[in-house]
Amino acid sequence: MTKIRLSCALLAAGTVATAVACAPMAERSTGVVPAAAAASETPEETLAPLFEQALPNIEGKTFTSATVDFPPASRAVPHRHGEAFVYAYVLEGTMRSQLAGEPVRTYHQGENWVEEPGAHHVLTENTSKTEPAKLLVIFITNTGDELKVPDPQGG
Repeated sequence: MTKIRLSCALLAAGTVATAVACAPMAERSTGVVPAAAAASETPEETLAPLFEQALPNIEGKTFTSATVDFPPASRAVPHRHGEAFVYAYVLEGTMRSQLAGEPVRTYHQGENWVEEPGAHHVLTENTSKTEPAKLLVIFITNTGDELKVPDPQGG
């Protein structure tokens, strides 16, 4: 129960801190990393880390916040986040998301979802053909783990 309360407190504090820092950091386009590894005909999203900090009271865990920009009609390749706990908040636009074994859900600006460790994210897409969308994503990872691991081709 204490770990759950700690996780909730970390997510709340991180969300507030990164939301305040989000606009200025997003304007500086340095460090933008393509989030999709495979070439596709649809536009790809970009993941821009905002803040990374080893958690001093939980050995081996790291807190990372990032924005993920989705151009119009873009879709992420199916992927996983390893053993990370993930919190996603829609800053702009409307996103469609599906985790393996769950129904497709649509999230509008101001809405959010979580992904449990080991979750398989089979669908993440901007629903608009004309407007961009943006997420604020918080990751609690094992220190050193990749934030996103695309599925192998055909997998």
